[in-house]
Amino acid sequence: MTDLHFRSASTLAGELRQGRIGARELLEHFLARVDRFNPTLNAIIQQDREGARARADAADAARKRGQAMGPLHGVPMTIKESYKLRGMPTTWGIPELRNNIADQDALAVQRLTAAGANIFGKTNIPIRLADFQSYNEIYGTTNNPWDSGRTPGGSSGGSAAALAAGLTGLEIGSDIGGSIRNPAHFCGVFGHKPTWNLVPMLGHALGGILTPTDISVIGPLARSAFDLELAMSLMAVPDEMDAAGLTVRLRPLDQPISDLRIAVWKTESICPSSSAVAARVDAVAKALASMGAAIDESARPDFSAEHSHEVFSALLSSAMSARLPDDDYARMVARADQLDAADRSAGAQQIRWQTMRARERGQLNEARTRIRWAWHRFFEQHDFLIAPIMPTTAFAHNQAPLGERSIEIDGTKHPYFSQTFWAGLAGVAYLPGTVIPGGAGPDGLPIGVQIIGPAYGDLRTIQLAQRLEQHGFAFVPPPACA
Repeated sequence: MTDLHFRSASTLAGELRQGRIGARELLEHFLARVDRFNPTLNAIIQQDREGARARADAADAARKRGQAMGPLHGVPMTIKESYKLRGMPTTWGIPELRNNIADQDALAVQRLTAAGANIFGKTNIPIRLADFQSYNEIYGTTNNPWDSGRTPGGSSGGSAAALAAGLTGLEIGSDIGGSIRNPAHFCGVFGHKPTWNLVPMLGHALGGILTPTDISVIGPLARSAFDLELAMSLMAVPDEMDAAGLTVRLRPLDQPISDLRIAVWKTESICPSSSAVAARVDAVAKALASMGAAIDESARPDFSAEHSHEVFSALLSSAMSARLPDDDYARMVARADQLDAADRSAGAQQIRWQTMRARERGQLNEARTRIRWAWHRFFEQHDFLIAPIMPTTAFAHNQAPLGERSIEIDGTKHPYFSQTFWAGLAGVAYLPGTVIPGGAGPDGLPIGVQIIGPAYGDLRTIQLAQRLEQHGFAFVPPPACA
């Protein structure tokens, strides 16, 4: 039997419903794990133990009365620091926001607590959620539970590390450039990036902003793909304004694997996959082939990798610059105005993207819409695309200035942010992407494999992940946290 702290949230909920364990007992079990492992990991950076204990006691009392509180009745969980949680700071790692105390819960938090989840803490992030690592001046550095000298990923790095170490039952993160999928890969857990705007983001923004950020989504991380489906069933419900005319009815994966047509994209010159990562993508493809799926390693959507990456990078830069304070943005505009028109360097291009005019952004949005249609035509011929999410296993902590960083792939250095290519394939086109544990590399570190599906194919990518989980592509606990 799997240790209690490494069981799925769905399994834990069943144990609680059947009275095999109490909510208070389960909470104390996780808190003891936090006391034992979190000092080294620094994954959970805020806690509400007394509030959580009171909620656990209430959940136990409700069960004794025969009163069901929902599908997560009594399950302890944590959430990414970037969500509002009443009474706790929401800082996004920005030192000036240390005392930004939330006066209400984010909508996703409300829905999870209404389903019975007992949220006892928040997990670490990078400043402004803008890195493949998770460190900031307020909370410090989060370490990978597989190797404390390596990053757990970002920006939902604390989320994935806490799950992998068995410190929490379930997690929710956010993703604009791979921030759910990258940490899931680095830490060996499951993660799902939903179709854009499928899950309402109210309460996941600074300054009371209500408009969803382009590309950005919120979604679950878990130790099982079955938990991803459960969390999405609670989160993917229109908000009160859209609910007047919209409902969500996602198509399930209701055919056998042998009926599926699956494309495989293992590597690309913009961001080559390491041999270890490519091998695990290949392993997933071979497993699907052994179950009868038709595998096509040459099929690609009708656009170039370079075009997709440039459109994604430009729109990502624009979206993230919108989060900057006015003074920072004004300085960026001044720098852009001083650029030589002949300067086509990467740095100059970045500044232009961050300060582009509405007309330029409209042109990029048109290019993105054409990419979306190319994907739509692609998915008329193929059910899924299997691909990497990052080119390497978790890399060593690197807190040098961003402009001085690079990523080494099989001995060759590449630009640090070239790593966004694999996340951007789904991100720029608003597509769902589910990451599964694909097995370990030669260095013993976990490698995630990404399943991309058509728009609103979220349930299908998650349910394919479930079938692969049952086939052996499942969560494996880090040895140091056993």
